[in-house]
Amino acid sequence: MLCVSYQVDERTCVQFSMKVLYFLLSALGLVVCTLAVAFAAHHCSLLSQFTCESSLDSCLCKLPSSEPLSRTFVYRDVADCTSITGTFKLFLILQMVLNPLCGLVCLLACFVMWKHRYQVFYVGVRLRSLMASDAQPQKA
Repeated sequence: MLCVSYQVDERTCVQFSMKVLYFLLSALGLVVCTLAVAFAAHHCSLLSQFTCESSLDSCLCKLPSSEPLSRTFVYRDVADCTSITGTFKLFLILQMVLNPLCGLVCLLACFVMWKHRYQVFYVGVRLRSLMASDAQPQKA
């Protein structure tokens, strides 16, 4: 948007299309950040229920057998299973903290663009009245 020269009231097609693209990408970023938080929270809740064991160069993690969707998750190229239950869980928690911040930035960008376009109010104050020209006597 900074590369397009600004003109009042969106008189150029390029400026209008850049604003629409900016708004749509910000809205898409908001949705993606929200989904990233949801999936990270789901995976983090699963990690807290895992029982993991090492097998060759991978880590096999299982949910308790009482779960209806009990299955085995294989993390390949992981030598130590504590990196899955400790470090990876910390990474997911960090993601759950940073993605809402990114979502708030995207929401703020959408709000600023929306407010700039649809909520600009002009109070109609004029420096010179229209009646001022009528008040002056006309020369004959």
